[in-house]
Amino acid sequence: MDMTATAALEINKLMMRYGVKFGIYKNGEFLEQLFPYDAVPRIISCKEFDFLNRGLVQRVNALNCFLQDIYSDGKIIADNVIPEEFVYISKGYMPECRGVVPPGGIYSHISGIDLVQAKSGEWFILEDNLRIPSGASYPLMARELSRIGNPDAFSNNDIVDNRNYSDMLHETMNFVNRGGGLNVILTPGRYNAAYFEHSYLAERTGALLVKASDLIVENAVLYLENYLGVKARVGAVYRRISDEYLDPMTFHADSLIGVPHIMDVYRAGNVALVNAPGNGVADDKGIYYFVPKMIKYYLGEEPILNNAPTYLPYYKDDLKYTLENIRKLVIKDVSEAGGYGVVFGRDLPEEKLSELKALITNEPRRFISQEVIDFIDLEVMSEDGSHVPRKADLRAFVLMSEAIRVWASGLTRFSRIEGSFVVNSSQGGGFKDTWVLSR
Repeated sequence: MDMTATAALEINKLMMRYGVKFGIYKNGEFLEQLFPYDAVPRIISCKEFDFLNRGLVQRVNALNCFLQDIYSDGKIIADNVIPEEFVYISKGYMPECRGVVPPGGIYSHISGIDLVQAKSGEWFILEDNLRIPSGASYPLMARELSRIGNPDAFSNNDIVDNRNYSDMLHETMNFVNRGGGLNVILTPGRYNAAYFEHSYLAERTGALLVKASDLIVENAVLYLENYLGVKARVGAVYRRISDEYLDPMTFHADSLIGVPHIMDVYRAGNVALVNAPGNGVADDKGIYYFVPKMIKYYLGEEPILNNAPTYLPYYKDDLKYTLENIRKLVIKDVSEAGGYGVVFGRDLPEEKLSELKALITNEPRRFISQEVIDFIDLEVMSEDGSHVPRKADLRAFVLMSEAIRVWASGLTRFSRIEGSFVVNSSQGGGFKDTWVLSR
């Protein structure tokens, strides 16, 4: 199932040519870089994917129930499953969304769930991404180019075809579309980190790629206006803009990339926003701690997929354990993302460790601590063609419309640094295709 180092190099050249890049802001500058692709695929058996599928469907179902609940009756809070202040002081909680029910009751149309597999074989959920999870376009493009560079690999092996992602996304948008309007993908523009993905998915789904200046609101209806002044109704917006910048009339008044009054259209039920505003509360790493409780509370089931062993310094016993065992734990700042705000206690000098302990003690809601999972290494092809082991995770994509479906593929990210547990693209990681076997 392998590729030669030459073939891998050619695919990376093609990706550069086609603009398959990842942009990051560093020191006030926008830097665009190739998202390095490794040609040795991650392989997941049919049986193993079936297990992951069941666990991911269960988890996304519970998270959607949670979002519906906290923006309405708040029963999970009234029943003392989650502390009230824990939800409402979350950076991702948007009081402006309270009482607003999105079309079909779907909050997380597209969920990116990050998992790792321990050396024991057990899978653990590391993070839930329910705002604007990115990354599906990269394995799609990689598979497309790999078919050109090494077509025999796909004809000689029983691999599930992953090209249906765009159809799944198209169906998801159509399911919640209001008034039979256009489907659009709202991008902040060329200098967004995932702009390649915005344009790629627009092309593949048949949606229109638009910026805020292309959209106007009239009488609580959203329209796309072309350069001739001709207007067409918009029924669904796959928005790739953070909540706080989405509507300057509702959130940040100084936003130049949002659409004025789009939230009025959304509140009136005249447009679907994919994903729903306010989902960030479910992304909160502190809320992550409670997801197994959500599954039991809303679904009456035991979790199929487990969280990594996690402690919440908000609770006195967990704070005590964290401070006493900090050398063997990983500490995460709940307000950070993209691999930032992650600190391994074992890597800190004594002075910095003391500072971190004091910070956790003073701001316990701000942090979670986790046992370090020694997750598996996957083979990565080096420049000379040899294979070297590197830590790797998996971002699974789960789409919700009439049913909840898990894409039979995913984004496998790996660290390019030997021994490093940080695999995020923003931290210099690379990616692989993920092959799910059909039998």
